[in-house]
Amino acid sequence: MELRLERWINHRIVKAMAEFEMIEEGDNVLVGLSGGKDSSFLLYALAVLKKYFSVQFNLKAATVNPGFNDKEIYDDLSFFADELNIQYEIIETEIAQYILNEDVDNPCSKCAHFRKGALVSYMKENNCNKLAFGHHYDDAVETFLMSIIYSGQISSLQPFRYLSQNNVYIIRPLIFLREDTIIREIKKLDINILESNCPYDKMNKRAEIKESFADLFRNKQLFYNTAAAMRAGRRIELWPEKKDEKMISEKMNYFWKGK
Repeated sequence: MELRLERWINHRIVKAMAEFEMIEEGDNVLVGLSGGKDSSFLLYALAVLKKYFSVQFNLKAATVNPGFNDKEIYDDLSFFADELNIQYEIIETEIAQYILNEDVDNPCSKCAHFRKGALVSYMKENNCNKLAFGHHYDDAVETFLMSIIYSGQISSLQPFRYLSQNNVYIIRPLIFLREDTIIREIKKLDINILESNCPYDKMNKRAEIKESFADLFRNKQLFYNTAAAMRAGRRIELWPEKKDEKMISEKMNYFWKGK
C-alpha cells in the first residue's frame, strides 16, 4: 500500500500534534482500531507520518471485541495492519454480555468506558504510553454541544489528556479534520470499513445532536464559530453563580412584606 497524505491534510494533523504536544521521541503509541472510518484513517495517517517523521515513535494497533460479533469479522483489520506493517492484536471481552443482560441507562457510554479500560490494560502489559483515538473536529463540536444541552455544563473533548490514575496519555491527532474529509479519503484510499453490528448504533445522544445540527452546520462559518467557543481565553459572559435557595426565598418575601 502506498503511504502518502495530501499536503493540506498532513498539515492539519501535524498542526494538532504540534499544538497539543501529542508525540515525543520514543513514544509507544497504541491506536484503538474499531474498524470504522475514523480509527482506520488514523492508523493509516500515523503510519504515513511514522515513515517520514524525524521524531521516532513506535506504533501498534488493537481492537477491543465487545462480543457482539465473532472474532472472524476482524480479519480485514488484521490484513490492513499487515499492509501497513503494524503490529495488531484483538482484545477479547464480555462487554456485550454485560450491556445486553443488565439494565444500563446509557449503553454507549458504558461500552466506551469498558473498551477504553481494556485498551489501557493492554497498554500497561505492552509498554505503551499513548493511546490514539480517531475523534475528529465534528466529534469535538458535537461533544461540546452535548455537554451544554444534556448536562447543563460546558466541557469539551480534549485533544490531549493525561490519565493520572493509569499514567497514560490519550491523543486525538485527527481533531482538526472534518468528518467529510475522512469519508472522502477513506473512499479514495479504498480502505475497507467494518460495519457496526452493535444493536445500539445510531441510538445515542451524539446521533441526535448530529442530526439536529446537520442543516445549521451546512454553513461552515457557524460550525467554526461553535468550535472557537471551545477555546480557553475566549470572551465569556455567564450568569452569576446560583445563590442559596433560602437566601433567594428571604429576598422574595422581603419584596412582599418588607422588613
